[in-house]
Amino acid sequence: MGKHVIAGAGQVGSEVARLLAGQGHEVVLVSRSGSGPDLRGIRKVAADAADRERMTALTEGADALHNCVNPPYNRWAQDWPPIAESLLATAEATGAGYVILGNLYVYAAPERPMRESDPLTPPSVKGGIRARMWREALAAHEAGRVRVTEVRGSDYFGPGCLDQAHLGDRFVPRLLAGRPVRYIGDPAQPHSWTYVPDVARALVTAATDGRAWGRAWHVPTAGEMTAHQVAERMCALAGVPNPGVKVMPHWVVRTAGAFSPMLGELEELRYQFVRPFVLDSTDFQATFGVAPTPMDEALAATVAWWRERLAGAA
Repeated sequence: MGKHVIAGAGQVGSEVARLLAGQGHEVVLVSRSGSGPDLRGIRKVAADAADRERMTALTEGADALHNCVNPPYNRWAQDWPPIAESLLATAEATGAGYVILGNLYVYAAPERPMRESDPLTPPSVKGGIRARMWREALAAHEAGRVRVTEVRGSDYFGPGCLDQAHLGDRFVPRLLAGRPVRYIGDPAQPHSWTYVPDVARALVTAATDGRAWGRAWHVPTAGEMTAHQVAERMCALAGVPNPGVKVMPHWVVRTAGAFSPMLGELEELRYQFVRPFVLDSTDFQATFGVAPTPMDEALAATVAWWRERLAGAA
């Protein structure tokens, strides 16, 4: 068993920590608050990922450093550059393999299913930030200074996905309560949804299999579904009537964005929800023999998690 350092204790970082600890690895989970799951084998540390000296000390002797950091959308331009610089330098200094949790923002607005070989021509500021991070890390890999890989998924859903997830607290609780969902975009467009446990498995696979280094990969993701279809299946699995998904007018979203930093930052990413936005994960599945969780199984687990959470709150 090895040592893994995870920067970021959010929905993905915590799931990666659980998975690695369950496999018997030594896990150091780093976040500003020192939060994360209370499980044997996980050491929670309060530290700033942008603190290169501190991160280097924590990562000494590690087999892999996982970048699962997720700054607030409205702070990407300020927060990502020093964090990315710190973590890349930490991996170089310690010899740890560097595994980056990425996303699909790095590609152009798609005309077909997105592949890892697609050019990095993002139409958004946030996509430009992520593309620059990957180019710098890949350049360090190609120069022989570090081993890097990036694992990219589409919009996350599953247990633990709350306010930053399109299938989170603005979606599932409303359906379970019999209230229609107000959707940002076109709910009739095909869309890829990536299950968080599949993201964690992909990150762990990439960190422990030498074939992963030197390129980006897409998380194994089940076939695309429209928001209408997701709501229909989720309600059927929950055994409740489907109240439906209604479009939130664009002018309402733009007006609300003046008061909500999260909604305001979604404007430049609107193209992802008004046209087909589909991920192709064939490469990862064929190379590592890892298939995505069937959609019904993932949706059922999501419903069960939300029911338990809502019951606890009540």
